[in-house]
Order: sequence, then structure tokens, then C-alpha cells
Amino acid sequence: MQIITKRIQSIDILRGVVMVIMALDHARSYTNHGYLFTDPTDLDTTTPFLFFTRWITHFCAPVFVFLAGTSAFLYGQKRSNKKQLSKFLFTRGLWLIFIELTVVNFSWTFDIGFSIHIFQVIWAIGLCMIILSVLIYLPYKLLIAIGFLLVIGHNALDDILFQGNDFSSILWYFVHQKSTVILDQGQSVLLVFYPVLPWIGLMVLGYCFGNLYKPGFNLQLRKMWLLYLGLISIMLFVILRYLNFYGDLHPWSVQKNSVYTFLSFMNTTKYPPSLLYLLMTIGPSLLFLRWIEVFKNRYTDAMVVIGRVPFFYYIIHLYIIHLIGIVGLLIQGVSWKEFILTPSRFTSGYLNNYGFDLWVTYLVWIGVVFFLYPICKKYMLYKKNNKDKWWLSYF
Repeated sequence: MQIITKRIQSIDILRGVVMVIMALDHARSYTNHGYLFTDPTDLDTTTPFLFFTRWITHFCAPVFVFLAGTSAFLYGQKRSNKKQLSKFLFTRGLWLIFIELTVVNFSWTFDIGFSIHIFQVIWAIGLCMIILSVLIYLPYKLLIAIGFLLVIGHNALDDILFQGNDFSSILWYFVHQKSTVILDQGQSVLLVFYPVLPWIGLMVLGYCFGNLYKPGFNLQLRKMWLLYLGLISIMLFVILRYLNFYGDLHPWSVQKNSVYTFLSFMNTTKYPPSLLYLLMTIGPSLLFLRWIEVFKNRYTDAMVVIGRVPFFYYIIHLYIIHLIGIVGLLIQGVSWKEFILTPSRFTSGYLNNYGFDLWVTYLVWIGVVFFLYPICKKYMLYKKNNKDKWWLSYF
């Protein structure tokens, strides 16, 4: 017998919020001064406004991966057995990896030769889903233990560092070390931005978290769990970060003034996501879920729209922002070909001295979101009215 469940609006709202915020970071990458080649969290060159423009987008990937696990659990509630869920996770995982290495990679580079191979959030979600398709058969308590072990314990591996482009090194890059690998004498580049080990743990925990949203689960009990888990995560972040002894590859330090010292404190490691990075982002997100559960207005309705078609939104917004970036180059008198990112252009850093002020980035961001909203709404309604089309679940 199939279990029928309604969509959880608060989860869709949170997912929609992080998708909107994510567009800000990508708009910055293709419009702001320095483009893709500067680090907005570098305390020697950044400003507080630029730093927090980047920092707020840190919430996107962890929430996206965590809620992917939660959505997998809720999808399984609609199926009569775990075998159906396992098959869906495995096939969708393969699909996401394929899309990352083709459609998404092209959106970043516009290089028809596909000479730059970028492994980011979509590939990580895909591989995590494949692994989760096996792990779901384990007992629930063991799943929780595995999730916490990976999230908490992976920083113990920070000192294991590989170099070079041999097979064992590249394998380790995919597991736990961000790296850029030059291949074929500079003719191709491998960019591993999302080493997968901690992301597996986070998706597993997100899957277990889905139990709080099972049909019939007491609302007040769920809100209590969200409050406790959110506050504990934030407190652990503050305590562990202050002690500076474990949980992040880069300790904080006293800077030239109190503002920059605070920036150093908040500047946790995303690649791979440290324990402190995950505590810093998931904790407030759980509190947001608790707070937003009883809200309903036109703004939450708008976030629900985007939150229900996140993959569709993600793909389209990358192409639009890259095209806007090309227009920006032409305005500055730079050849549009500089945003066809081949290995030689990527490694040259030529665009490091070009770009626009941050206020332009914010205008582009707002414009892109407003442009995409009605398109997402039409697609959401199309999905809603065509539930018999099985392939829509992969988009």
C-alpha cells in the first residue's frame, strides 16, 4: 500500500531561499571586480560588505545537500518499499553526475571542447545519492552514527595531503582534498571543488532528519527538535571555533581591528566543508525551518515556487548569469571570448583586473531572480499537472 504525503511547505521555502541567495554568489563571480579569479574571503584584500556577500551564500550548498537527503526520505514515504527508493536514488545520482559534467560544466565555461572538468555541488549530490541508495537498507540508528561520524570526524583527515596527478592523488582529491589538476600538458584542467566525504555524511543526516516530517508527526515535538538541534549546532560552532583546536582547516586569528577579527572567526572552510562550516550553516537553517513553519504570505509563496523546481532554476540561472557576464565584458571593451573559459584563459588570470562594483552585482542578482520567477512558476504548474510523466521527477 502506498503512503500518500503532502509536500512540506517550510522545506520548500528554505530551499527556495537558498536558491535565491545562491544566484547572488554566481552573479558576483561573473560581474564583480576580479570575477572568478579573486577570493572575496581573503582578509588581506576584501571588505566587510564583499566578505558577507560571499559569506551569506555559504548556506546554500549545505542546505541543498541536507534537504536533498530529507527529500529522499519523504520520497521514500510515498513508495511501498525501499527497493523503489533505492532505484530512484541510484538512477537520479547517475543522471546528476552526467548533467554536472555536461550541461552544468558548459554553463560555467561556454567551452565546446569541454577542456575544463568541474566537480561541484551537483556531482556531489549525485554521488551521495548513489551511496545513499545502498545505505538506506541499514538500521536507522546506524545511519545516524555514520552521518555524524563523517561530518564530525572527517577533519581528522585534514593533514593527509596529496600532490600531483597520479591515480591515488586524484582519487584522494575526490574524497577529501580540494584541488586543481593540470592534465595533458595544460590542454585540460580538473577542478575538484566538492570532495565528497563530508557531503555524504550531511546527506545521510538529512535523510534521517526526514523522520521529523513523517505524516502524523507531532508539530510541537518537531518544533522542539528544530529548536534544540539548531541552538546546539550554533553553540557548538561558537565554542569549537573559539577554542581553535579542531573542526576547521584554517584557525581564526586576531586581525588589524575587531571587525576583521570577527571576519576571521566567521571565515570557515567550505572546500571540503569543515565541521564548523556545517555547524555554522545548518544550525541557523534549522531555526529558520522552525520559525517559517507557521508563516504564509506572498513572499513565502514565491519561495515555495522556486523551492519546488530548484534543479530547473539552477541550470537556467547559470546560463543567464554567464551571458550577462559576457555583456559586461563588451561594455568594458574586453573581448567576449575571455569568458569562454579554456585552460589557458582560466590559468592566465587576465580578468583579475576587470569587473564592476558590487552594487552592479546586486542589481544583476535581483534582475535575474525576478526574470526567472514567472518561468519557474510555469514549470512548477506544469509538473503539478503532469504527475504521470515519470521523467519530470529527474528535473
